[in-house]
Amino acid sequence: MKPQGLLLVLSGPSGAGKGTICKALLEQRSDLVYSVSCTTRPPRKGEISGVNYIFTNHEDFEDMINNKGFLEHASVYGNYYGTPRAYVLEQLKAGKDVVLEIDTQGALQVKENFPDGVFVFIVPPSLDELSKRIYNRGTDAEDVIKRRLSAATSELAYASKYDYIVVNDEVEKATSKVSKIMDVEHLRVGRTFYIVDEICKRCKKEEC
Repeated sequence: MKPQGLLLVLSGPSGAGKGTICKALLEQRSDLVYSVSCTTRPPRKGEISGVNYIFTNHEDFEDMINNKGFLEHASVYGNYYGTPRAYVLEQLKAGKDVVLEIDTQGALQVKENFPDGVFVFIVPPSLDELSKRIYNRGTDAEDVIKRRLSAATSELAYASKYDYIVVNDEVEKATSKVSKIMDVEHLRVGRTFYIVDEICKRCKKEEC
């Protein structure tokens, strides 16, 4: 029997480019689906609920927490973020790969609750480059930007908790590396032993 799909968790400091890499992967891999996170933060310009995030309020979010409706959840800069449990498990059971693009708090929760996932930490080539990316994005207030930059160093310390580290100096190269990681992970014995099992069953049927 073919195993369930692969859960890919992309994480890293704000501005490292994990969102860009996630988008590129989804364009390249037809076998990959994106899990839209819930959040209580207000939408940024151009964001659509159900596409970029599922936007909700604190009360409804906390109801979902109490009902164990999240695979992970975290409070970041005063707002909740969480991954709806049901959708992810449903897609994996159907044999599809699922990608989560989440912060370090959430990623470590997923690793504790779902250790079979593949955890990739995306890092910028330097902190100077990280600062430029956050400022050039132009989506956050000055105080939020300063908090993100201050948190970047402490977030980098979590890199050792992940399975892989990918430096995002060029998006195309970084995306290719993550895609290759997925290909390799699909070849692990735990995910491919069904092939040997099927061969043995055919051999037995044919009285090899």
